[in-house]
Amino acid sequence: MKLLKLVPDDTNIHFLKWRVPFFAVSIVLIAASWIMVAVNGLNYGVDFAGGQEIRATFVGEAQAPVGEIRTTVGGLEGVENPVIQRFGAPNQVSIRVALPAEADGDPEYANRMADRITGALEEDHPDVRIDGVDSVSGKVSGEFRDDAIWALVAAMLAVAAYIWIRFEWQFGVGGLFALFHDVSLTLGMFALFQLEFSLQIIAAILAIIGYSLNDTIVVYDRIRENLKKYRRMPLPELLDLSVNETLARTVMTSLTLLVALVPLLLFGPESLFGLVAAITLGIFVGTYSSIYMAAPLLVWMGVTSNSFVPDESDEDRQSRLAREGR
Repeated sequence: MKLLKLVPDDTNIHFLKWRVPFFAVSIVLIAASWIMVAVNGLNYGVDFAGGQEIRATFVGEAQAPVGEIRTTVGGLEGVENPVIQRFGAPNQVSIRVALPAEADGDPEYANRMADRITGALEEDHPDVRIDGVDSVSGKVSGEFRDDAIWALVAAMLAVAAYIWIRFEWQFGVGGLFALFHDVSLTLGMFALFQLEFSLQIIAAILAIIGYSLNDTIVVYDRIRENLKKYRRMPLPELLDLSVNETLARTVMTSLTLLVALVPLLLFGPESLFGLVAAITLGIFVGTYSSIYMAAPLLVWMGVTSNSFVPDESDEDRQSRLAREGR
């Protein structure tokens, strides 16, 4: 029985032929993503925005009455612009409300607000079941945001340092720029569609960084091997060769992940939608950036066939000439 090969052994796609237009498109997408973040902002969850989240199940109903809940909760004193979303099953909802500034100085304020909201829900819907109440003050949410940003920056810098030490500084710059590209496009997607941005999404972005790094390292390692093997081959051709040689591995890895992620994205619980959407996008942009971000930068930063050949000392040169009979 012949094994299925999604990528034939003799595949020879000229990826680097289109490196300039694809790189230009990537720069435009990065700029558009950050403009979107600046204009629309991110839809911070309770973790980052502060506030209160109440999860409830309407046991006796097939569908949660979202409109009635919004009217009930929005009519309470001190509650402004509540966010009501289906959460999991059709009869489950998540109710998010912001806490006012005075709540930071009153530890019991959040509890009193939760009691008012749950009391109003139980009065209008006696069969409602309160599944959980989470409260995060504005101060704590600000600390969460700062820690999350530093975690992402530290992860990207650590990755760049590792690639720098493992290969050369040009590879470190290329890897760091590829990660910046992946993170930027992920943030742009969340700003564009206003998906909830919470600690879950930070975990997803860290997973994207790990996946993109893994793919970039595989390509870079093959490039380094080929630089030693094909000393006279033009660098763009060598990069094409290296990408094509690792393409089968890249395709199989990506498809394996998508087999698990796509059903979860389409049929999974709403509470995981943002996490799965971020990782799914990350697979595509991570693979793309390894080919059209990390690789072309090596051409423009002057990597040559001598980049991994150690300098020959005078003593080594004399020994080599003696062996050659000169």
